[in-house]
Amino acid sequence: MDINSINIEEIVKKVLDGMQDTSMAVTKTSSKNVTIPKTSRVAMLTGLEQIELKEFPIPEIGDDELLVKVEGCGICGTDAHEYKNDPFGLIPIVLGHEGTGEIVKMGKNITKDSAGKPLNVGDKIVTSMIFRDDPNITMFDLNKQNIGDADVYGLLPDDKTHLNGWFADYIVIRKDSSIFNVSELDLDSRILIEPAAVLIHAVERAKTTGILKFNSRVVVQGCGPIGLLCIAVLRTMGIENIVAVDGVDKRLEFAKEMGATRSVNFKNYKDVKDLANAVADRFDGHLADFAFQCTGSPVAHSNIYKFIRNGGGLCELGFFINGGDATINPHFDLCAKEITLVGSWTYTLRDYATTFDFLKRAKGIGLPLERLISHRYSLDEIDQAFKTNLKMEGLKIAIINE
Repeated sequence: MDINSINIEEIVKKVLDGMQDTSMAVTKTSSKNVTIPKTSRVAMLTGLEQIELKEFPIPEIGDDELLVKVEGCGICGTDAHEYKNDPFGLIPIVLGHEGTGEIVKMGKNITKDSAGKPLNVGDKIVTSMIFRDDPNITMFDLNKQNIGDADVYGLLPDDKTHLNGWFADYIVIRKDSSIFNVSELDLDSRILIEPAAVLIHAVERAKTTGILKFNSRVVVQGCGPIGLLCIAVLRTMGIENIVAVDGVDKRLEFAKEMGATRSVNFKNYKDVKDLANAVADRFDGHLADFAFQCTGSPVAHSNIYKFIRNGGGLCELGFFINGGDATINPHFDLCAKEITLVGSWTYTLRDYATTFDFLKRAKGIGLPLERLISHRYSLDEIDQAFKTNLKMEGLKIAIINE
């Protein structure tokens, strides 16, 4: 299915007429009669490319804590980097921050989530960040603070609790955590919330330039999960003139299903000048008004300036770790073209709330988000799952607990 052949206006009208998307709804089940085991398995990264399934006692939770039975968690590029290189020096650690699950036990002080929505045993939740230094930050503090100065489950050093990451059977959610009740979303949608929030934040950053408009010509470089979600977010905003750039034809074809108008395989061009001309050809002879750089490749960052018109804009969001230095010519690439450049790093709490609406709208206009999860493994198979991720054999790799 090509998204460009769909009657968008008609579908959007239906979505807006009834935002309660019954196709994404799940039945809220009670966990009151579920027996909580005494121990939980965790997938502990104990060395480079070494994950061991360990078992730890499930601790008693405090008055401001939750115990959550994990249902699933995606593998992020950050997880893969930690698995292979330990750039943050966190080993030993239980990874996994794209997780979701069901509340099975609640501390007495918890009655609602970070958006003020009631919270009960049996509800499905996701977590965002832990504001230990400033717990009074709320989701209404728009763009005041992103995740860079906060703690994240799955990137917490190991301690006596041990149940600190979503690659486990159970996780303990601690005091001052941001929690969202997402019981109305299905499991696949819940697993995609965290990476989708990254793109919601990036687009909000792009909008601050004043250049990204409804009718903008937009190029998205990199069609992994982040780039594909970027295209989907842009399409739900009504931006239709999108060119996807990648080196894998299969990903470029999927990019069109996610909302890209046209595509360019950079491997078909001998140099950056020819590549830039190919991008312009896809825009009927024009360079892009705005570009999103989603690869994490210094070479890709150096090249993308050539795709952008004078007075255009660029959002860089691919570098979640130190991927090395990029070479640009400040005169020709930046100053002479008067390009407005913004960086984007993860998300704010407000972006999380926006993400829930994005997922509903994307599904409503027929974007196949569920196909982003290309591989599903059990917790026992997590080592194989990471190896599949590193080989770039799929898109979003997920650990699903039965």
